[in-house]
Amino acid sequence: MRIDVLTIFPEMIREFGAHSLIGRAAQQSLLDLRVHDLREATEDVHRTVDDSPFGGGAGMVLKAGPIFDTVEREQPPRPLFLLGPGGRKLDQACAQELVACGGFSLLCGRYEGIDNRVREHLVDDELSIGDFVLSGGEVAAMVVLEAVGRLIPGVMGNADSAQEESFSAGLLEHPQYTRPADFRELAVPAVLLSGDHARVERWRKAQSLWKTQQVRPDLIELRGGLSAEDRALMKEFKSEVENLPRWQSPDTA
Repeated sequence: MRIDVLTIFPEMIREFGAHSLIGRAAQQSLLDLRVHDLREATEDVHRTVDDSPFGGGAGMVLKAGPIFDTVEREQPPRPLFLLGPGGRKLDQACAQELVACGGFSLLCGRYEGIDNRVREHLVDDELSIGDFVLSGGEVAAMVVLEAVGRLIPGVMGNADSAQEESFSAGLLEHPQYTRPADFRELAVPAVLLSGDHARVERWRKAQSLWKTQQVRPDLIELRGGLSAEDRALMKEFKSEVENLPRWQSPDTA
């Protein structure tokens, strides 16, 4: 899968892309990450990529020329997404759709924004990672790379991991434990030591339901509320919720 990033701070993206799952994916030729420096498309000695806005106002605006020239020269894979507040908000479903594209590109804005002719006549769409202000699109690009890269087949060591994580099924992930089974008199739930894999899976689903209902009820609403099967599952494990964190209250069942 090829992902191109257009930015005026290429080293930020290259450094991020060299580590962890993204770096490993690149080493295994599962991900082809290409970073393009918009300043390379400038013609003046100062490598100017921004200018003051017409009509006045604070701050500077990224010029259209270097962006158009970079896209025309490098031919990055489409769709080309501008990272900005007006786009579709990135969520797990969106990340899965991006994986299905087979390749795409990200344009990192900076300063007070970009020349609107880029938005109107060059990019295909816009992506947002949330309703807050950043100094530029590089951090947002890293978020997209992380969310999408880990879903590329073969990137994660365990193929089931991506499917069991928070949001993959519209629920938050169940709690996880590891050795020792008893740490400072805090014991791992007995069901996880039982060897009954079917019961463990039911317990985990019940835990996800409890947690999601407590801290993200909006996700439960998006699923159409708790089904009769959900309620039965939560009731099945109601007697096994002693000493649970606040989000795992048995009262939710």
